[in-house]
Amino acid sequence: MTSEVLEGRTADGRGVRVRYSPAGIEEVADHPSAPDLLLIPGLVDVQLNGYAGLDVNDPAANALPALVRTLWAQGVTTVCPTIISADDATTTTLVKTAAAARANDPVVRYGVPGLHLEGPYISSVEGARGAHDPAVIRDPDADEFDRWQAAADGAIAIMTIAPERTGAIGFTRHLAANGVLPSVGHSLASAEDVHAFAAAGGRLSTHLGNGLPAQIDRHRNPIWPQLAEDALTAGLIADGHHLPADTFVALVRAKGAGRCVLTSDAAALAGCAPGDYRTAVGGAVTVTPDGGLRLTGTPYLAGSGASLLDCLRWAATHLPLDVAVTMATATPANLLGLRDRGRLEPGTRADLLLFAPDASNPLGTLGTVVVNGSTINA
Repeated sequence: MTSEVLEGRTADGRGVRVRYSPAGIEEVADHPSAPDLLLIPGLVDVQLNGYAGLDVNDPAANALPALVRTLWAQGVTTVCPTIISADDATTTTLVKTAAAARANDPVVRYGVPGLHLEGPYISSVEGARGAHDPAVIRDPDADEFDRWQAAADGAIAIMTIAPERTGAIGFTRHLAANGVLPSVGHSLASAEDVHAFAAAGGRLSTHLGNGLPAQIDRHRNPIWPQLAEDALTAGLIADGHHLPADTFVALVRAKGAGRCVLTSDAAALAGCAPGDYRTAVGGAVTVTPDGGLRLTGTPYLAGSGASLLDCLRWAATHLPLDVAVTMATATPANLLGLRDRGRLEPGTRADLLLFAPDASNPLGTLGTVVVNGSTINA
């Protein structure tokens, strides 16, 4: 098996020479005279509904094979496709479709370690529910979830719930006991609810600071206890729309960068031209000229119009580069229990990104993408 080499500097400035093949990274050697190119692992996105018109929530489509390959040009080499609140039959169809794509396509199986179910066991309160259909939101049902997990061939890895719903804490224990990562989101949970959720096995906050009404109590709201709870890693949408820059930086500082992950929450219309669209799950959605996605005629966000690469580029203007990169690579990989990716170490996957310098942004311009040891045109 022929080895290839990339040379560059890591996000913390270390010059390295990386030797790799389809078998993985074989060697990472110091290279003080390495070229001024940023070399980092492939990006890991734990929450993404679609991109470039490809929608994993459309029951009539089999979007996953094309989506995984499309995301390579955005530097995303690992993704947890995210299925939002739906009725039992629709959710069953969607997870079956995703499971079949993983079983039948080695590229999908390589890039998709698991699925993320965002709902339907979330808050039905306006604002907190976001763009989720109120008609399908309901209390947790372990039997229903187990049917979905069986239909998914065990692929459901993350589930977002509202801990204040009836039966949610017991359901959290059920998820954790069965190897599923429970996440709090689209929730108006009290501090007591949040801490009970964490004690029951909760591990993640889905897009912390979002999925909330526009006006909340300044002290007694779900944000503070999630920041205070060390068991929870904070997922943050760094697209420049979901969180203002000062809010984003303050959340990272309060939580600690080691307990924060960047996520795109990209919807199917991410990467599409501005205009009004109709989508399978969101209904009428407007792509604004600045790349935001909103439910047409409302101030409510309808997911993100950015890829994780876009989010990392934005985050890198507000945080140290190495911190931002870690939040999009090693930290989400660790959260998922995946030690074989998200880092430049011998024995890990040969998913690599090489960036040329760009004076307008610390990240630079993505040039070379390596997936599973093979170079992809970015």
